[in-house]
Amino acid sequence: MKVVFVTRPDQPERQVCEAELHFEAESGVLAGMKLVGFSLWRSPEGEVYATFPSRAFGAGSERRYFDFLRSVEGLSADAKRVKAWILSEHRRQEGSAADPEPPEPETLSEQIARDTAGGRRRRQ
Repeated sequence: MKVVFVTRPDQPERQVCEAELHFEAESGVLAGMKLVGFSLWRSPEGEVYATFPSRAFGAGSERRYFDFLRSVEGLSADAKRVKAWILSEHRRQEGSAADPEPPEPETLSEQIARDTAGGRRRRQ
């Protein structure tokens, strides 16, 4: 799996870009597919953060969001890890314009394997 960043000319002012997850050949039945709807935004303080594709819905007088990408085990750390990976890939790709041979990135699958092997997956 890899992340592809897309910049559109008509995007909102604070939106840095959109991100798509592309599933490659080793992704089984998802091979050749992409998951869209991720966005990178710049806060008023200049910090970049990622949001997941979601759907807004009303709950009484409140507006809530249902994220489409969710942890199987319900762990908030899983979502944070994916957002951190997307942001690190964005920084790597932004920096690779100046560096002709960037290091091979750690894939999300490799990060999950490393985290699981270290016993770091816990319910929160």
